[in-house]
Amino acid sequence: MRYGTTASACAAVIRRDLLLTWRRRGDALNPALFAIMVVVMFPLALGPEPNQLANVSVGIVFVAVLLAGLLALDNLFRGDHEDGTLEQVVLSPHPLSLLLGSKILVHWLSTALPLIVISPALAEMLHLPRSVMPVLIVALILATLLLSLLGAVCVALTIGMRRSGMLLALLVLPLYVPVLIFAAGACNAAQMGLPFLAPLLWLGAALALTLVLAPLACAAALRISIT
Repeated sequence: MRYGTTASACAAVIRRDLLLTWRRRGDALNPALFAIMVVVMFPLALGPEPNQLANVSVGIVFVAVLLAGLLALDNLFRGDHEDGTLEQVVLSPHPLSLLLGSKILVHWLSTALPLIVISPALAEMLHLPRSVMPVLIVALILATLLLSLLGAVCVALTIGMRRSGMLLALLVLPLYVPVLIFAAGACNAAQMGLPFLAPLLWLGAALALTLVLAPLACAAALRISIT
């Protein structure tokens, strides 16, 4: 029996997941709507003072993005597990880590990318200086990619449980904290006129390492969870 190439298999996974995301595009927008609601609540609670909001704007944006990503994380493999697609992916002759990496990429495109697109508007609502916007965008790209990869490993570990929401949050949040610290630290440094490149480089180094190891760990966790 002849099988297609690994590249064609990954492309097929990406096309399928993008099509499913488009059919459920209303659900895909929920994280972005949640982030907007979180950011809107802070000026109502803290008051409209621009300087006060600007001082905490970076932290608010990153916390809103983190919580919005966590909201959609449980759905990463859940639908495929329920309809049996995930078992077919595991039994595929192609490298499981690459197929899962394709799924993680689609998840990032459908959940994190809309958050990155609206982040300048969210930051503008909180009076973040426009000079910090490029640093914010770069930090969000690096951070959300890291969060998706780390979160995928935790989802794979808990995929066999029916109600894994609380356990997933307990597993994921300790891994998210360092990412949040470095990403927000880079933006805060840029806002104060200090060097900000070092935290971004640390995030880039962590992303390079996680990009290699996370799909492998995710594949091993899935084989354990569904067998």
